[in-house]
Amino acid sequence: MIKGKKVGLRCVEKEDLPILKEWRNNPIFRKNFRESRELNNTNQDKWFETINQTNSINYMFSIIDLENHSIIGACGLLYINWIIRSADISFYIGHNNLYIDKSGYAKEAATLLFNYGYNNLNLNKTWMELYEFDKLKLDFFQHIFKFKIDGTLRENCYENGQYWNSHLLSLLKKEYKIIL
Repeated sequence: MIKGKKVGLRCVEKEDLPILKEWRNNPIFRKNFRESRELNNTNQDKWFETINQTNSINYMFSIIDLENHSIIGACGLLYINWIIRSADISFYIGHNNLYIDKSGYAKEAATLLFNYGYNNLNLNKTWMELYEFDKLKLDFFQHIFKFKIDGTLRENCYENGQYWNSHLLSLLKKEYKIIL
């Protein structure tokens, strides 16, 4: 387990799958994910098998509250490109429908994830695609971690009867060192 003061990151375990599926299927969260279909047990089991392959390019973690050892969210470094040393980020706090909390869980968990990615995996860049209506994550990653918008994909999402832009954001390893 990768430990901080309040939270830890550990590999996703089989017993985590029911709560992860519940959070992942939460319509409030799901609209922000690129995979917008509701997941069933078969989808969840296939995903779990994929992330546990020895040659997987996806590193997924359950976010654990160290005080009571309960799972409070999920995060990961996905689609790792070992040539250009980049990874897509997956991140949310599912506990109490927080998504991104103000109590510090999200900040510490993201810091642990970035430290692991940049210092242990030697990544050069982490990136994500966020829809323009996902204000919580946009604000969190841009203001706390200084992610930069690399580009905008116009009308790249359809939600609630409207087309929305999506933003590609990234943070380079050398930029992360500056904000530590």
